[in-house]
Amino acid sequence: MNRSQFPDDFLFGVATSAYQIEGHKFGGAGSTHWDTFAATPGNVVRAEHGQLACNHYHNYEADFDLIAAAGFDTYRFSISWARVIPDGFGAVNQDGLDYYDRLTDAMLERGLKPAATLYHWELPSALDDLGGWRNPDIAKWFGDYAEVIMNRIGDRMFSVATINEPWCVGWLSHFLGAHAPGLRDIRATARAMHHILCAHGTAVNRMRDMGLKNLGAVCNFEFSNPTDETPENVAAAARYDAIYNRFFMGGIFHKKYPDLVLEGLEQHLPKGWQDDFDVIGTPVDWCGINYYTRSNIRAAKGAWPNLDTVEGPLDKTQMGWEIYPEGLYEFIMRMHNEYTKGIPIYVTENGMSNADVVANGEVNDAARIAYLESHFDAAKIAIAAGAPLAGYYVWSLMDNYEWALGYEKRFGLVHVDFETQVRTPKNSMKYFSEALRQKIK
Repeated sequence: MNRSQFPDDFLFGVATSAYQIEGHKFGGAGSTHWDTFAATPGNVVRAEHGQLACNHYHNYEADFDLIAAAGFDTYRFSISWARVIPDGFGAVNQDGLDYYDRLTDAMLERGLKPAATLYHWELPSALDDLGGWRNPDIAKWFGDYAEVIMNRIGDRMFSVATINEPWCVGWLSHFLGAHAPGLRDIRATARAMHHILCAHGTAVNRMRDMGLKNLGAVCNFEFSNPTDETPENVAAAARYDAIYNRFFMGGIFHKKYPDLVLEGLEQHLPKGWQDDFDVIGTPVDWCGINYYTRSNIRAAKGAWPNLDTVEGPLDKTQMGWEIYPEGLYEFIMRMHNEYTKGIPIYVTENGMSNADVVANGEVNDAARIAYLESHFDAAKIAIAAGAPLAGYYVWSLMDNYEWALGYEKRFGLVHVDFETQVRTPKNSMKYFSEALRQKIK
């Protein structure tokens, strides 16, 4: 891969999130539901947390130097709600605003386009006490927060996204219980999923009223593959696809939810939910795809959605995720043909975890390079087929706190020694440094 194989204005970037790298104990940030989730035995590997993480709070300038030196154009980062407004509403933490102001200027000084995400999974604990995403008032709270932070840095943003990966915020966290707040409750799930979209639309409207442009939505996608072509397994895979891939896009772009999801969630949605679609469907300027893998689905007995995921035959990453680049092509084309129909699309996250080690001062992550090459090939095929793909962000800049899996899964282009905080660019980072400078066609 090299830059000359993509359109002249195509953007290459790396992505991170606040809680995973910053060091949440610094700068007056308030408690989040991830802090309490991690402090509960059994939720996170070794009860690890994000209080120090990569100490990006103090090391951001050196980290940005690595991004710029590699030749990337843009940096996708997230803002910690609890760092800006410790209780989620009310008093503002000026140290938090100052931090993101410095962060923004440091990106611009290095020629990096700042691509902000307002929420990447760490809800202020005080809001969680009030029901969190189950509480309909969260749309207003989120809109207020968007105004506060964007009043400070919005004039310098290249782009702003609202809520990273709504499926994870809603389903993974309230139905499967794998992320904070760790619930397994279908009523909580239905309400959280709906209120996430209400908050998204509210924030877009607020920022639009402020004059901000290039506002987008970022959803995660996972290819749903039936284990065989029997009718029951095909139907189970369709339900999984509707829950994971179609619910949030359907709300934002079609102002309706898939029937295959409503058959399980409709009775649990809040009263008058149908009246919220004008807010949910507020137009956006671009849409992002976070894509990593596929799941193999079979039917199961029991309550809706009566399905199981089973291990598949393909090569896998350190996460145990199948490597299936064809899925990225499928989702780029689906998004363009069925939902966005002309507005720019970005791959906002794609990458792989690998058991990386430093040997003789070097990290040989050839498997990651091969993974990325195959997914860049899928992106090129989608562009050739007419998709308006405008950019590609690799997850992640550096090894970091991988949520419930703690620090043992490494997604970074830069190796982090979590004991010493020493950064070592991996061979994949060097690969980008060469590829992104090849501009001659």
